[in-house]
Amino acid sequence: MVLERKDMDVEARPQMRGGKGVCSVTNLGAKPLQQHLRVLAEILIPAGASIGEHEHLHETEYYLITRGSGTVNDNGTLKKVKPGDVVITTGGAKHSIEADGGEDLSLIAVIVTDQ
Repeated sequence: MVLERKDMDVEARPQMRGGKGVCSVTNLGAKPLQQHLRVLAEILIPAGASIGEHEHLHETEYYLITRGSGTVNDNGTLKKVKPGDVVITTGGAKHSIEADGGEDLSLIAVIVTDQ
């Protein structure tokens, strides 16, 4: 199956997870997704915007940074991220991400459930 970009659902998410600004979420997977795959999306975080702090229980979230730079709060530790970096959050850990590098930040988000 090939899912063309023009056929993908795009959502504007104001204050995503309590963050700042409006993020854009493009759902990359056909519906329904495969078992254990809860999210497969491209997220655009405009410069100065963020996804607020949230936790992951009984699942793992991966962010593959594809463009821009920013800061991740990785369960209380601040870490700069750039294209090619992967953020992994699991086991009840919390995280947030902010596009504070002066440009938009894009990432691919994947959430896989434990069961």
